[in-house]
Amino acid sequence: MNNEQPIIVGLDIGTTKIAAIAGRKNEYGKLEILGFGRANSNGVQHGMVLNIDQTIKAIQAALESCFASNPDLEINEVYVGIAGHHIKSLQTRGDIVRQHTEEEISQVEIDQLIENQYKTYIPAGDQIIDVIPQEFTVDNFQNIANPIGYSGVKVGANFHIITGDRNAIRNINRSVEKSNLKVKDLVLQPLASAASVMCEQDLEAGVVIVDIGGGTTDIAIFYEGVLKHTAVIPFGGENITNDIKTGLGVLKTQAEQMKVQFGSALTDEARSNAFITIPGLRGMTPKEISVQNLAKIIQARMSEILDFVTYHLNQVGIEKKLLNGGIILTGGGSQLKHLIQLTEYITGLDARIGYPNEHLASGHMEELTKPMYATCIGLILKGYNVYENEIEKQKYKVAPAKEITADQKTVTKTKHKEKGVDVVKTKKRSKSLKDFMDSIKGGLIELFKEEEDEQFK
Repeated sequence: MNNEQPIIVGLDIGTTKIAAIAGRKNEYGKLEILGFGRANSNGVQHGMVLNIDQTIKAIQAALESCFASNPDLEINEVYVGIAGHHIKSLQTRGDIVRQHTEEEISQVEIDQLIENQYKTYIPAGDQIIDVIPQEFTVDNFQNIANPIGYSGVKVGANFHIITGDRNAIRNINRSVEKSNLKVKDLVLQPLASAASVMCEQDLEAGVVIVDIGGGTTDIAIFYEGVLKHTAVIPFGGENITNDIKTGLGVLKTQAEQMKVQFGSALTDEARSNAFITIPGLRGMTPKEISVQNLAKIIQARMSEILDFVTYHLNQVGIEKKLLNGGIILTGGGSQLKHLIQLTEYITGLDARIGYPNEHLASGHMEELTKPMYATCIGLILKGYNVYENEIEKQKYKVAPAKEITADQKTVTKTKHKEKGVDVVKTKKRSKSLKDFMDSIKGGLIELFKEEEDEQFK
């Protein structure tokens, strides 16, 4: 079983890092990590590829690191995460009137319904990344999770359509293709992160995924097992680092270190009598920085990000008390101290950190359980969803041929016989016509030949 499963590779092109993880499902349905590599990201800002050459170098460095962890690994296709403030989402409605109303609704019809949504009008310069069906309707029956097996005249659904800037998508594709890889699919980063940190209970309870990355904070809201809303906030951990750098007059590397080691999302929790000593530049006197001042800067920016989260929650119109799963914080930025308390205070929802170890097999690297790798592991899981759906479709295509009754066989044979008679008749007719035309053609040629011979005589 294990060897039958394909190796799927997730490539997370982030603002601060690029991670490549190869994994395969074992016989228990858990992910076995076969290769892992990461590199510092250059050329990416706010989740968008701006410098293709630098991004290619970073991707290749991550891949080399991945091959170093497992030399036998062969990587051709990757699932790539996409984010950035250019990402938008919209709600649409689609319906189809069925031809064969007595028959059960099939997967083919559902696929057609989804495919039709790719023709939805979107602004010029944008491109549809994904179409996600929400609740289905069959005639007068509403809120159907899966309509396959139902019968009816009309089947429809509400759809969540995710779009992105065409140039931004092209830049990602180019970067990957120039790294000698093929983009199997583009997956929205919050959906990938959600796949790795969520379980079935979370999906049922209603939950908000808040993925705090380097350049962006991505949101995905699930309610009653359905994706209700996605959004990308153009602020992340990088903005906090820049705020510290500007506010305290330190280098960017120093700002990052201070954030990670001494940073707190709550000013009240920071010690007022604690100070950080920063070495001075080129013989200048060392700088003493208050831990409380550091926390003030971090809290200001984190509060702004969480205000955006609250805004998007209000946009959806779901009452907070109905989201029993609360907020799951993930991504590299979620590791800030006291962030859970600040999140609960601003949003009014329960919060916890989401670790991507939910679907990992035992014996994995400890490093991979960090929230910053949630997106990359989620990309592998999304890849497996696609793979398993394709297998199901193949089964469906084969299945109807087995379920033919004896009466149907008789009817089919009769039809074939009738068709055969028609074909033979047609063939005979066409053959006789051809012979007739050939004889006329032959006669004309002979006539002209005789005339030519007489002329030469």
